[in-house]
Amino acid sequence: MHDMGKPVVLLYEAIHPKALAWLEQHAEVRMADSLEEEALLPLVQDVDGIIIRANGKVTRRLMEAAPRLKVVARHGTGVEAIDRKAAAELGIVVVNTPEANVESVAEQCVAMMIILAKRILQADKALRGGDWSARYRLTGVELFGKTLGVIGIGRIGYRVAEICHQGFSMPVLYYDAIPNPKAETSLGARRVEFDELLSQADFVTVHLPLLPSTQGIINEDALRRMKAGAYLINSSRGRVVDQQALIRALQEGWIAGAGLDVFDPEPLPADSPLLRLENVVVTPHMAAHTDEALLRMAMVVEDVIAVIEGRPPKFPVPLD
Repeated sequence: MHDMGKPVVLLYEAIHPKALAWLEQHAEVRMADSLEEEALLPLVQDVDGIIIRANGKVTRRLMEAAPRLKVVARHGTGVEAIDRKAAAELGIVVVNTPEANVESVAEQCVAMMIILAKRILQADKALRGGDWSARYRLTGVELFGKTLGVIGIGRIGYRVAEICHQGFSMPVLYYDAIPNPKAETSLGARRVEFDELLSQADFVTVHLPLLPSTQGIINEDALRRMKAGAYLINSSRGRVVDQQALIRALQEGWIAGAGLDVFDPEPLPADSPLLRLENVVVTPHMAAHTDEALLRMAMVVEDVIAVIEGRPPKFPVPLD
């Protein structure tokens, strides 16, 4: 039995200790041992809120098994693992943290550009192997003045463009269904068609949600339209890129390289050809994992308690 004076909140995964301490003052906190639906069903029968991170799903069946459930929170941005249609029908509020990871992800994207352009991974490996002469053959390129192509200029895409434009005088092209007057005014960004962006950009950075319309948008045709000296950066969702086509593009030199934080599937299999290519920088879906961003994402607990207490949340997700 739980403390009848406090609401019950189920965590799918651990969150930042400071946010957990705050939540424990306002609710009884329950931790899932397994993210399989059958294991979760007995845990949700008396919960008022659920907090999900990158793993597991909140299905219609789970929601229907939780008569007290008022709010489902995403620690992070993407809400594809939450059945929003079911939530809407059941009167359950969905919240997320759309601003929490902007700086961390943007910084990682720019870091990947620098690492690729300066050939830092190859140089590090060579020097550790005693090869000082690598300095004569590992010639990089500057970011200064190169053209940035932003596919999806939301919060993160805008911040990447801002860093690149202000820090490296990079002209900015962007492709987005919605015009971004702020980017055009403050960064001189130019909204262009998809094909023009691919053919003109020296660095293409992808910041799209995973939707039927965006899945595989970076396919073989798109990769062949990019410059041979261009780099692709993806920190959005793995399935936005046709990974097999990207592997061929990197192996055969259609493009110069790629920086990837997301994959299809995840975890990336240990035998993936991506792990054997020298013109790729890979990280395990951790661009948002700075101490600062993890705390900001974990503070979704404030919106959870707000909804449970009948107050409007700061970041409700549209239940379309």
